[in-house]
Amino acid sequence: MPTSQPSRSGPAATARLTGWFTPVVTAAGYDLEDLEVRSAGTRSVVRVVVDRDSGVSLDDVAEVSRALSEVLDAEDDDPGRSPYVLEVTSPGVDRPLTLPRHWRRNVGRLVTTAVDGQELIGRVVSVDDDGVTLAVEKGGAKKGQVRKAAGNRTLTWAELGEGRVQVEFNRPAGHRDAHLVHEGPDEGDDTDDTDETDDESLTADDVDDELDEHDGSADAAAQDRGEQ
Repeated sequence: MPTSQPSRSGPAATARLTGWFTPVVTAAGYDLEDLEVRSAGTRSVVRVVVDRDSGVSLDDVAEVSRALSEVLDAEDDDPGRSPYVLEVTSPGVDRPLTLPRHWRRNVGRLVTTAVDGQELIGRVVSVDDDGVTLAVEKGGAKKGQVRKAAGNRTLTWAELGEGRVQVEFNRPAGHRDAHLVHEGPDEGDDTDDTDETDDESLTADDVDDELDEHDGSADAAAQDRGEQ
């Protein structure tokens, strides 16, 4: 009687691969933020999201992808298996802020969160063991209105709801992301930004902040084990 094969998608596969990948990602100095396994025809797509305090570059993504591919080769040795497609990326700008490290990595950015059932918008000033300090802004609910500073507010982790980073077209002077403000293309400039994936100074956080125009560019490091 043939033995049953482990599921290659769904919760069981996600738990199995999380167990394989977490020690490798942690040892490399990253956090495993998310792992998803889904079926795509005869293949199984494994999407892994990693992050760290200093950010994740495209070279980092490629390095992690190679390490995880080796784990799959070593652990998933069934010769009759369907191939995996491994995708490694960094968190997108739409990733909810649910853990202290998420908030810490977004100091200086404008976020929205729920406090006592009310939406609060403010810039992350600081993060510590007790909670988060926001430079709260009020107003600006209607088009054309400008939000005004309403002072700092410190919130404990128990008070703080899930946060969301807000896309800003005009960042204040001296802001950590001021260099990302798009001033418009130069005359005669036909350069395709998506071709800059080999620029070591381009981080995956930068890609996220460019309004996800290059969403998935970090996935260029994806490795299809079934076609090697």
